[in-house]
Amino acid sequence: MEAAPVAEEGGMKLYNSNLAPNPRRVRIFLAEKGVKIPRIEVDLAKLEHKAAEFSALNPFQTIPILELDDGTRIAESIAICRYIEELWPEPNLFGLTALERATIEMWQRQLELRLLLPIAQVLRHSHPHMAEMENPQVPEWAAANRPRALRAMAIVDEALRDRPFIAGDRFTVADITGLVALDFAKPARIAIPQELANLIRWRETLKARPSATA
Repeated sequence: MEAAPVAEEGGMKLYNSNLAPNPRRVRIFLAEKGVKIPRIEVDLAKLEHKAAEFSALNPFQTIPILELDDGTRIAESIAICRYIEELWPEPNLFGLTALERATIEMWQRQLELRLLLPIAQVLRHSHPHMAEMENPQVPEWAAANRPRALRAMAIVDEALRDRPFIAGDRFTVADITGLVALDFAKPARIAIPQELANLIRWRETLKARPSATA
């Protein structure tokens, strides 16, 4: 078996946290590609992402960040994934034809904005462990986003009625966003309705992939 590509020592570095959903998206993507990049762990619980040293890397104080060997930094998980896809195009996760690329982009964006973001807002504005990180917490904003997340789950469930993956017949980057979003519902204390059988089947299929534990 061919060894996984590894970024050379002193080359690319990935600023990561196992507590946050967006770095996980990148880790799953890399695992699907069979690419290994050295990681620098950022302790969100200690607010290391708000420290001056990290703020110099990304003034928005968010992770992940991919730092290239020349010091160039790429923030935002999907931007990082697109860069990795250009370097290691197989297996393809962003689409081959114009229609497939558009469909994957559509679902990736909808799952990001309509599912992952509302779930994250519920967590950030309701969980006591997030009080210091999300200051001030706005409980009303958490309450407003909970039904939005549930409505998105119902829409995705219906979309999955006639296909195994969200953008078609194969696994793509959009499925990564969906898995991460649904798994993040647990710490946000949002129960996935049991009647959403297609959604639950999809999630279980994605969780069974080796990359899900990356």
